[in-house]
Amino acid sequence: MNADVLIVGGGIQGCATAYQLARRGVSVLVVEKDYIARHASGVNAGGVRLIGRDLAEVPLSRQSMRMWHTLDEELEADTGFRAKGLINIAADDADIAALNDRQQKMQALGYDHERIISRDELRERLPFVDPTCVGGAMSELDGYAIPYKATNAFRLAAERHGATFLEGTELAGLRRIGEAWLAATSRGDISAGTIVNCAGAWADRVAAMIGDNVPLSHAAPMLMITARMPHFASPVVGAVSRQLSFKQFENGTVLIGGGAKGFADRAANRTRLDYAKLAQASRTAIEFFPIMAKASINRMWAGLEAYMPDNLPVIGPAVNADRAFHAFGFSAHGFQMGPVVGKVMADLVLTGASDFDLSAFRIDRYDRKVL
Repeated sequence: MNADVLIVGGGIQGCATAYQLARRGVSVLVVEKDYIARHASGVNAGGVRLIGRDLAEVPLSRQSMRMWHTLDEELEADTGFRAKGLINIAADDADIAALNDRQQKMQALGYDHERIISRDELRERLPFVDPTCVGGAMSELDGYAIPYKATNAFRLAAERHGATFLEGTELAGLRRIGEAWLAATSRGDISAGTIVNCAGAWADRVAAMIGDNVPLSHAAPMLMITARMPHFASPVVGAVSRQLSFKQFENGTVLIGGGAKGFADRAANRTRLDYAKLAQASRTAIEFFPIMAKASINRMWAGLEAYMPDNLPVIGPAVNADRAFHAFGFSAHGFQMGPVVGKVMADLVLTGASDFDLSAFRIDRYDRKVL
């Protein structure tokens, strides 16, 4: 098998990159060892969040948010995107002080998409929030999408432009032969001019095959969803200093996250739940929304996610090989950035350059420099 570009990993980053390349006439082949959106891109909370981003991510995230607002029309599919706004709740005055400090930094850089809201506005927008909460920060642009639907919308759009996806196909090895990469897979050898590593929690292994070492770790963030409840919360909800990710869907179910992690067994390709941490996440949800004491949990799960030490992703070219690129390590907040990362990777593959400053996302940012 042959292709101009071989993408390793069928999450939202890999599928968006495949779409952006295929629509520009590039022959693309995506290998996924399980199935599309099997891990982080299919089982995350679906937050489409610009608020609270690391300052290095804001330019990318802003562009990605613009793309989300027209993505259904572009991909000719339902991604489940809903622009409901997102509120990070301030539980006390220390949280308000932290928000004021962040707002000063944001304004100095010309960013105005986050604004601080008062206790009264918080109560107006979230009538069932605990009355002791003192305010918060809000981004009107934010919302949520359905991860599995959004990832597969990119996949189907890429296929319409000629991309090929091989599920159940594991990468076993990579060799650079002349001007091409030879990939050994469970379905035979694949020859490609360019490799793009979007392998998520397994991306450090692919990077090592390419020749780049990276301090990637992996974990299993957990989520819970309730049975249907009367509608009480329209915006997506987070918290300034507590582990809370909270949204009520249009059908009344409530998704609860916040970063509590289960047990990740990458070698066995599976996760296990930590019920003590899930119980604490439930208590946190009740503290912020007492109505949640009446909720019945319908399902709980965890996905495998890749983390970098600074919680920033790797986006950019390989440093020890030609015609190889990386997009991984999104540290449980990469779903929203999928659309723009696909464009950035396609630009890098085709032109060697990007419209964005990617220096904060270099794969070698942890390498010791020799003076």
